[in-house]
Amino acid sequence: MQNILLSNTTYKLEQDPYSYRLQDVDSPELFREMFPYTETPKIAFNYRSVPEKMPEDIFITDTTFRDGQQSRAPYTTEQMVHIYKLLNKLGGPNGMIRQTEFFVYSEKDRKALEECMSLGYKFPEITTWIRASKKDFELVKSIGVKETGILVSCSDYHIFHKMGLTRSQAMDKYLGIVSDCIEAGLKPRCHFEDITRADFYGFVVPFANKLMELSKESGIPIKIRACDTMGFGVPYPGASLPRSVSGIIYGLQHYSGVPSDMLEWHGHNDFYKGVVNATTAWMYGASAVNCSLLGIGERTGNVPLEAMVFEYASIRGHLNGMDTTVITEIAEYIQNKTGYDIPPMTPFVGENFNLTRAGIHADGLLKNHEIYNIFDTDTLLNRPPKVSITNTSGVAGVGYWVNNYLKSKKLDPVDKNSDMIQSIYAWVMEQYEDGRITMISDDELKYVTDKYLASI
Repeated sequence: MQNILLSNTTYKLEQDPYSYRLQDVDSPELFREMFPYTETPKIAFNYRSVPEKMPEDIFITDTTFRDGQQSRAPYTTEQMVHIYKLLNKLGGPNGMIRQTEFFVYSEKDRKALEECMSLGYKFPEITTWIRASKKDFELVKSIGVKETGILVSCSDYHIFHKMGLTRSQAMDKYLGIVSDCIEAGLKPRCHFEDITRADFYGFVVPFANKLMELSKESGIPIKIRACDTMGFGVPYPGASLPRSVSGIIYGLQHYSGVPSDMLEWHGHNDFYKGVVNATTAWMYGASAVNCSLLGIGERTGNVPLEAMVFEYASIRGHLNGMDTTVITEIAEYIQNKTGYDIPPMTPFVGENFNLTRAGIHADGLLKNHEIYNIFDTDTLLNRPPKVSITNTSGVAGVGYWVNNYLKSKKLDPVDKNSDMIQSIYAWVMEQYEDGRITMISDDELKYVTDKYLASI
């Protein structure tokens, strides 16, 4: 018999939710109707909507030094320490970038972790990701870290085909590992790997229930990181589980009682939904979204941290102390000092992010930046809008470039119809009339402009 009780979250009378129990199955549930493998994955709808419930406190966590290092050349110790300092600067005094996680297996990673801890920053709090063994727990505890991530794969793809276990065996194993972690004096963060292909009511909810019981018994908070490992999550209202982001977040709260501040979303971008899925997780009750700088991560990457900075500002109307100009500093450092090439069209950080080549667009920029610039990139990112000069840039494009250059030299701007602009434009067109097919470089334009200035 179910009781009707007043909820302390919705303040409505609600029936006690059904208590889901582990469903052990003889064969794995692979949801072949959604994931046929030889065809495009399918998005099914059952039109069951759940209420939005954005927490008052939402924030970002970082996996640049963990997932972000799994798809690129490893950072050096010096680079990791410098990037950690920039994360602190970007996140601001209110800790909008709340945590960052490190590996601890190599001497380089341990040294970087220890040097970062010695800085004494409150944010981002340093956590780890380790193998589920007592030896690793003791290693982390000896370093002084308070929280660690533990991999607890949830889908039958992993339980049956990777680990060769049944669901009950997997759950027992995971609960034992989490208990060992608590016994070692650490706060566990359980990474529910592949949650968007998992049997939500048959395994995810019963397992989360057990974790919340263990948390209550031990007095130790246990976090759950919902990992969209393959990027299958979708943000659409009425989409069915296991792909529904809102359904996952709502279900973990409603059926398992996971508090918002213990609930985190970790997404991948395989289907271009990384950012919107992370925002959806915030909107439906997760306090944290896990990201990496520039979105660098496994396969198609993680949710770009810089994207969620602007998502937060767009939703809340302020930056809560974050310094967005540091995003450009971070991008320049990673590209220039670590050998990572940022794709030029990448939002906020790519070379072409706020650059135009079309003459008609340059003419608009010359008259008013707001016409073709998404926001004041000069103020927010230390990146004024730019134009590149080709045979299609027109007089306006040349005029815009020259006036930006004159501004850098603290000289007054000139009209696009002036002799100066017309002369430089004529030089540009001569290049293409002579058969040139490449873009005019900034150095070439500086040379021609300086030559003209010296002649007057």
